Amino acid sequence: MAARDRGKRVNRAELADTFGVSLPTVDGWVRAGCPVVERGGRGKQWVFNTAAIAEWLRDRAVEDATGSERVEEAEWRARKLRAQALHEELELAKKRGEVAPVEDFRRATTRLMTLVRVNMLNVPDRVVMQIVGETDEARIKRVLRDEIVAALTNAAQAQLEPEDFEDDEIDDEADDGGE
Repeated sequence: MAARDRGKRVNRAELADTFGVSLPTVDGWVRAGCPVVERGGRGKQWVFNTAAIAEWLRDRAVEDATGSERVEEAEWRARKLRAQALHEELELAKKRGEVAPVEDFRRATTRLMTLVRVNMLNVPDRVVMQIVGETDEARIKRVLRDEIVAALTNAAQAQLEPEDFEDDEIDDEADDGGE
């Protein structure tokens, strides 16, 4: 039997008396979404069902006690299925070699940045003899730019393999800047 069929139909004042609350409290309940049989206004009385109100208040108390984030069992199952699917997709991507552990990425990035650093620091040694005594600013800039491009290209074309990540030293091949 629905709550509407069991309760007594009352107006605002009677509802406040029944539940021992003030009229402003009843108005707050209405704003909060309590069930209303008939809306009042312009001389027309509000009508409430006491059983429906009691059920609504009980549900609110349960929600307040357990938290407003109650998730239905179906929602939990759906979330679990999504998590399992994501996990399986990740495992498949790992098997295909499409993902790598963060630590491997960190090591590769460190190795690459070290290679770039070494190549860039070697630029002055490689260009000094080409520009010593040079007075043509455009030629100095061209020589420097060409060497910088060569150093960066060398780093970009480096074939870093997983075993390269084991040590933190750059081999002699990187030190020569691709000369």
